[in-house]
Amino acid sequence: MINMYQNKINLSPQDILEKEFKIDTRGYRLKEVDQFLDIVIGDYEQFLDIINNLEKEKADLLSENMKLKQELRNSELNAEVAVNHANSEVTNVDILKRLSNLEKMVYGSKNSDTHCNN
Repeated sequence: MINMYQNKINLSPQDILEKEFKIDTRGYRLKEVDQFLDIVIGDYEQFLDIINNLEKEKADLLSENMKLKQELRNSELNAEVAVNHANSEVTNVDILKRLSNLEKMVYGSKNSDTHCNN
């Protein structure tokens, strides 16, 4: 995951560890510099761990989000199919009622009753 950020981060923990400073007569105390750089290296390692963990968490959440979106699409399709199926049943009942009413009008209510009983 660090490769993703390589162009944004100037130093790696290894770069800091291997850095050598020129010693001047009035230079810094080497022990203090080394102790400070050890702290900086520890922070860098922590930052890299945090970044890697966050990238993994982000990937997991994106995957879960895609899965939930697919489940939502499937649920919406299932609901649409159920509504269409329910509507077609109501429509079939309406058609049967209309057919029955037309038979009554054409054949009369007595014939329609005997026709239904057959």
